[in-house]
Amino acid sequence: MSDVAVNWMDERQLQSLDQMLIVVDENDKVIGADIKRNCHRNENIENGLLHRAFSVVLFNSEKKMLVQRRADTKLTFPGHFTDSCSRHPLSNPEELEEKDTLGVKRAALRRLQAELGIPQDQVSLEDIVFMTRYHYKAKSDAIWGEHKVCYLLLIRKDVTITADPSEIRSISYLTREELQALLERGARGEVDVTPWLRTTVESSCMPGGLT
Repeated sequence: MSDVAVNWMDERQLQSLDQMLIVVDENDKVIGADIKRNCHRNENIENGLLHRAFSVVLFNSEKKMLVQRRADTKLTFPGHFTDSCSRHPLSNPEELEEKDTLGVKRAALRRLQAELGIPQDQVSLEDIVFMTRYHYKAKSDAIWGEHKVCYLLLIRKDVTITADPSEIRSISYLTREELQALLERGARGEVDVTPWLRTTVESSCMPGGLT
């Protein structure tokens, strides 16, 4: 499977394809592990391969949500607008721990520091609130796609952002109205928006949501 060209990816993104992800069933029961490259292949997804992931929504004190635009070097949905931070817990003892969703929270904290450059003293595990889980499946292109049980995590805090350009093209804080306008533009095909952003926004800041 390593023979498939991914020539738009940079070296750091290519290295991440060998990360070992947590393979689960549709009830989020751990049934194994596989590398990221295999988990994102559409042919494997169509055969039922499903992995665990998380999505972080970060609100500042003005109740604006941090939205990022994914780097053009990302494997799936490059250049798309998306949530504050999304990735995968890895198949290791620390990030497999399920009590109080500690494993997923540890993975989120790791990625908030690495991807958004948030200093270690600004966000802790206690700041991360587990909200819900949802399942989604989407094709990015003919070869690569997403198939995840995704944990939705919430943080309300003012933080310092130093985005990693290998991961993130741009960031912005948006109001509820601006988020809705972004989703509407995405629905009209005017901008590229990840398929899970709508679920994230509707779960976290639409009427009946968290803000």
